[in-house]
Amino acid sequence: MSEGLQSANQRQLLIALFERAIEAAQPHICLPPYLPAAPKDGRLLIVGAGKAAAAMAQAAEQHYSDLDQLDSIEGFVTTRHGYSKPTKKIKILEAGHPIPDAASQAASLQTLAYIASAKPTDSVLVLLSGGASALWSAPVDGITLIDKQNLTRQLLKAGARIDEINCVRKHLSRIKGGRLAIAAATSGATILTCAISDVPHDDPAIIGSGPTVGDPSTLSDAREVLKRFSIDPPSAIRAALENPEHETIKPDDPRLQEAGYRLIATPSASLYSAAELAREHNFEIEILGDSIEGEASDIARQHAALAKTAKAQGRRVAILSGGELTVTIRGDGRGGPNQEYALALSQALDSEAGIVAIAGDTDGTDGGTGLPDDPAGALVTADTLQRATAISLNPATMLANNDSTTFFERLDDLVRTGPTQTNVNDFRAILVGAQNC
Repeated sequence: MSEGLQSANQRQLLIALFERAIEAAQPHICLPPYLPAAPKDGRLLIVGAGKAAAAMAQAAEQHYSDLDQLDSIEGFVTTRHGYSKPTKKIKILEAGHPIPDAASQAASLQTLAYIASAKPTDSVLVLLSGGASALWSAPVDGITLIDKQNLTRQLLKAGARIDEINCVRKHLSRIKGGRLAIAAATSGATILTCAISDVPHDDPAIIGSGPTVGDPSTLSDAREVLKRFSIDPPSAIRAALENPEHETIKPDDPRLQEAGYRLIATPSASLYSAAELAREHNFEIEILGDSIEGEASDIARQHAALAKTAKAQGRRVAILSGGELTVTIRGDGRGGPNQEYALALSQALDSEAGIVAIAGDTDGTDGGTGLPDDPAGALVTADTLQRATAISLNPATMLANNDSTTFFERLDDLVRTGPTQTNVNDFRAILVGAQNC
């Protein structure tokens, strides 16, 4: 087998592993078993937010259509700009992500008003997935949308983890931190959330900033996050985070007793689905976990060391991992956590033969400009550094400038999927002993 054919096969397998992980979390597969029956004497009000919201709405419509119950449902969901899908009964709204925009604010206020209008005979179904925190952004009194936009940018640039960002968001929001569930409880309607997890440890209080569950974090915790990252917010935000009226709904609140919650897809399920494919190609499986957090370049170097050790031991192994990595932005380049991980990984592997890798965000967008055609991630092959040198790319310089997109774009090693209509966080696969793929 020629070296070129080997390389093509390696790339095909890496892409296939990524696609398998995404497929396992597609709403048309994972949502229908969890959908509730439509109420006999009322309406099923469907709302939702997230990068998978449109596909979840589409899957729900098909389910109730198959049951001849399509006339019993109504509602709307909010997804990222460019992520819409055609629907019949459930309207699709679009809003900004990762920075909320005016549409995010309008959608969340519309959602709250809609749920408040429910009757005791109605049921509320919330379709939730990653991205909902930005897509549903309704600042508390005294805080402007611009205030929240600027604060989100500061937290992202500082490399804050998603739980830290959401802790702050929840305490500045009218809809997050259990408040949507309270709106349903006040109206007398029952409420059920079906959620696709995109967060470490699948914590419902963090997925979408937990609009329908109790929140154990406090105003003090939110202030501590800003202090940890040396963020000095405007006086309006400081005042809001000191105001006890903005404390979130706590897990023991009796109004949440009837709020149901079902996790329908998780990062671990996607990892195990990809593992089955790798096993079919005679790879031993090593899953490092679905909740890995930390600086992307630091984690990449750790994973490269594991791969080199496995290579020295003569193992043929697929090293899989998920979670949500972060990047502390120091340069002015283009990139995202998965591409930064891939660039640092290629450096640390130092052209080790027989080791290839992929890192991508399962929602189809890794960093970038917020457009649907942004790259999902990148591929690493044994000749990545050699090919970079041949066209005068310096990986160390580009890593320091957070310019991983340009690096892999020049090598034609970006992974581009477009919107995948789901989101179960990052997916990473390192294949050791991949010469014979």
